[in-house]
Amino acid sequence: MKVALSRAAHHRWGVASRVIAAIFGGYLLASLVSIAGVLLLSIAGMNKAEAVLAMTMGSFPLFAGIVMAVFHARSARRAWLGLAIASTPPALFSALYETAIPWTSLFML
Repeated sequence: MKVALSRAAHHRWGVASRVIAAIFGGYLLASLVSIAGVLLLSIAGMNKAEAVLAMTMGSFPLFAGIVMAVFHARSARRAWLGLAIASTPPALFSALYETAIPWTSLFML
């Protein structure tokens, strides 16, 4: 049985979904981009500690931009879809890199 939501309830659920997407989805995306960035910078020859520091500092404005983008989206569904699409490339890169080179070898870079 389908329950029809009132217009106000629909709006409240949309805002709640955006808040959850902004907090948890934004954190996930910023973390994935940071991990992929550290891997790319270490491949390029940067010291691992410097790469981690640089990507950690870069993740803060990235997270703020993601939060703004989530609330700028036309609907909560589009916000979640955008987060899922944007999270796919860094997640795939990190996963493929980890299968090619075990994580213990990262400490040897």
